[in-house]
Amino acid sequence: MANAGAHPLRVAIVDDEALARSLLREYLVAVPDVEVVAECANGFEAVRAVAEAAPDLLLLDIQMPKLDGFEVLELVEEDVAVIFVTAYDEHAIRAFEVHAVDYLLKPFAPERLVKALDRARARLGQRQQPSAADLAAVARPPGAKLERVLVREGAKVHVIPVAQLDVVEAHDDYVCLRVQGKEYRKQETLAALAARLDPMRFVRVHRSFVVNVERLGRIELYAKDSRIAILTDGSRLPLSRAGYARLRELL
Repeated sequence: MANAGAHPLRVAIVDDEALARSLLREYLVAVPDVEVVAECANGFEAVRAVAEAAPDLLLLDIQMPKLDGFEVLELVEEDVAVIFVTAYDEHAIRAFEVHAVDYLLKPFAPERLVKALDRARARLGQRQQPSAADLAAVARPPGAKLERVLVREGAKVHVIPVAQLDVVEAHDDYVCLRVQGKEYRKQETLAALAARLDPMRFVRVHRSFVVNVERLGRIELYAKDSRIAILTDGSRLPLSRAGYARLRELL
């Protein structure tokens, strides 16, 4: 991340409401050494702006259609600081306080924005920003499970409803998502993704595989004390003893 003292603080505004963006820009114009390098009306524009404009800081709304604030951070690969801009949400605010992430609670005064910017400058060189996954895990309501998976492929973002997932396969530090005959690569571990999926719908049947139980056709004995899962599309997956036990409990 760039040193905040070397140049004006480069800020990208991300909010789906035009009035909110306008107000933020008005406040920022009055702050010395701040440059607004992008204004984004949705999460897709924000992901592109981070890649193209290289801001130091995102002023990021959480409640947005298409992609919310946490999903934007999940897709952003560059090292960028963030100040969340949000209406009141007790789970989200608890997450920010736990991780010492600053936030602006709508509506806010210009003075509150200046304080948040000062904190952001102080942290820019310290690389203390928690991961988007960590923030999302504690910010969303307890028990909430993933309803869609986001995959970035160059400049394109795929939004995959979890109901369409057939199989998730582990490959080192990334996973391969099998979706209706197509495959998508996502930079996340199988354990991390599995923890966000509904255990009543998705089962880890092997150390390398998570399967959507709705795609399960049958289970066959492969060898002594060894079984395989046959999916409705004919795919064959190994079953570990623990995976077989999990399936039996669920089915």
